[in-house]
Amino acid sequence: MEMRESRVLKKLRAGETVSCFKINLSDPRVSEIAALTGFDCVWVDQEHIGQDWATLAGNVWATKSHDSDLLVRVARGSYSDYIRPLELDAAGIMVPHVMNLEDARKVVDTVRFHPVGRRPIDGGNADAAYTAVDFNQYLTQANEQRFVILQIEDPEPLEELEAIAALDGYDMLFFGPGDFSQGIGAPGEWNHPKLIETRKRVAETAVRHGKFAGTVGGPGNLQELIDMGYRFVSIGADVVGLRNYCHDLLSAFKGTVDRGPHSSYLEN
Repeated sequence: MEMRESRVLKKLRAGETVSCFKINLSDPRVSEIAALTGFDCVWVDQEHIGQDWATLAGNVWATKSHDSDLLVRVARGSYSDYIRPLELDAAGIMVPHVMNLEDARKVVDTVRFHPVGRRPIDGGNADAAYTAVDFNQYLTQANEQRFVILQIEDPEPLEELEAIAALDGYDMLFFGPGDFSQGIGAPGEWNHPKLIETRKRVAETAVRHGKFAGTVGGPGNLQELIDMGYRFVSIGADVVGLRNYCHDLLSAFKGTVDRGPHSSYLEN
């Protein structure tokens, strides 16, 4: 028996562009809807939301049953916060706010098995098919088929960006514009020259050192991001879609009601 292949890594290694959808709501059925729609990757969040582990396991089952990868942005806590999503068989993790080269090295050492790192070994969980995957094969396949993303979302790591990108043992640099805009003292200024420059720089640096580049975007700037070198784009979120749907429905409702009583009502 072998570990499940990562759909994200398969597409990226083939030179294709990966679609991702972010989930803020906890119900695994939301992740299942995104997977059924055909997204390559569904992103759930432990940094800002903190789902319990049973709910997180449900999200794993909901996505991989439709051959979609689950990405978990982990909390910056203990090593267990990093490896438990992988042991639940999430296809990848994203570590937020990587601040320097030493920080990146510690992440790699924590989440990769020998000979790359010193990730704690269990093997009795979902990712190793509850010991059904051969022990040594498990270590090799976990390093090859589970992706690790380092998030660049602060100005501080830019001083060592080249060295971080050159580091072995992880797969992707992911540019986060939200916190970066705050870090440069321009929160929400998406067209700030420093933000635009850094978005391009992260992609170019990642590609130059054989890493994939990821970020957030939308239909309006997707081609621009692809042209920069980004091959992993998180293109939407459940709460945005639900909020906009409710807003449109209510606007239509109010537009009808505000026109006054229907003529048929007056005739009665």
